[in-house]
Amino acid sequence: MNYLLPSIRLWLVTMLICVFGYAALLFGFAQTVTPFRANGSIIEIGGRAVGSELVAQKFTAARYFWPRPSAVDYDGMGAGGSNLSPTSEDLVARAAETVARYSATAGNPVPADLVAASGGGLDPHISLAGALYQVDRVAMARDMDSASLRNLVRETAFSPGWIFAPEPIVNVLQLNLALDRLGE
Repeated sequence: MNYLLPSIRLWLVTMLICVFGYAALLFGFAQTVTPFRANGSIIEIGGRAVGSELVAQKFTAARYFWPRPSAVDYDGMGAGGSNLSPTSEDLVARAAETVARYSATAGNPVPADLVAASGGGLDPHISLAGALYQVDRVAMARDMDSASLRNLVRETAFSPGWIFAPEPIVNVLQLNLALDRLGE
C-alpha cells in the first residue's frame, strides 16, 4: 500500500500532463496559428461546407474535372488501397473501364494518374497533364473555349515540393470551384 497510492498519483499526474495537457496545448496552438488547416481545410461557400482541400470527392458529371479513381469510393472514413496485384483481373477490368470512360486511344493515351488509384484512395490532386487531358471534354460540356479553360487549369496548378517534387499538380475540388465561379 505504501507504493500503490504514490504510483497511482504519479500515473494520474502523468496522464493529466502528458495526455490531456499536451493535447490541449497542441490543439490551442493549431487553432491560433493555422485554424483553417487545424479544422480539416474545409472549403465553405455561402456558409455551407462543400468539401476539404485534403480529401478527394467523386465528380462524375462531364462538366467537371474528374479525380483519380478510388479503391474506397472516396469515403473519407476509411482510406485504403485495393491491394490488387498488377495481374489481377479485377484491376485490369477497372483500368480498362476507366480508359474507356476517357475515350483514350493509342494516339491519345490517358495519363497514368487518371487510371491508377492513389495509395489511400483519397488523393485530391491530379497531375497537370491529367487535368489538361480533360479540358476538351469539360469545355464541350460547358460550351466554353478550350484555350481559356487550359489557362484556368495552368493558373490553378502548383508545384507541391519545390525542387524535390517539381511536377505541377492540380487540386480537383479547387479547380472545379473556380470553374463554377466562371459560370456564375
